[in-house]
Amino acid sequence: MSLYDIGFDRMDGTTTTLAPHRDEVVLVVNVASRCGLTPQYETLELLQRKYADRGFTVLGFPSNQFFQELSSDEKVAEFCSTTYGVTFPVLSKVKVNGRHAHPLFTELKKTPDAGGHDGRVRWNFEKFLVLPGGEVRRFSPQTVPDDDAIVSVIEGHLPR
Repeated sequence: MSLYDIGFDRMDGTTTTLAPHRDEVVLVVNVASRCGLTPQYETLELLQRKYADRGFTVLGFPSNQFFQELSSDEKVAEFCSTTYGVTFPVLSKVKVNGRHAHPLFTELKKTPDAGGHDGRVRWNFEKFLVLPGGEVRRFSPQTVPDDDAIVSVIEGHLPR
């Protein structure tokens, strides 16, 4: 099974995969509403608006593994919309670590970041760029979404 075949749930209860984004650049982020890094939503949305028409999308996966997410998908959706004007897909809550980690994150976590860290997601807002063809690049939670290290990879893999 490839990364593109792993199913995940939307907040409306339907299931999807990364397959519709196979030829796009996708930034997968484990997000949380009550974290010191939550303001990164603003920059994630700016990236979404800047590059969406060129084949880029952000996918936000709320997770309460660090005890900083709201209690329901509905509350998360409302928070994202009213606080940050989020237009990118925010999916149903998942676990990113442990025995019950979502299979998508199990696969993504195999990729080390620039510092060599692979395995467990360290904190909210860890970022995984999935490039056309399935190559993954990983970035630490503290790396802001518009950091040159991320933006240069996005721009380098999008059509002009």
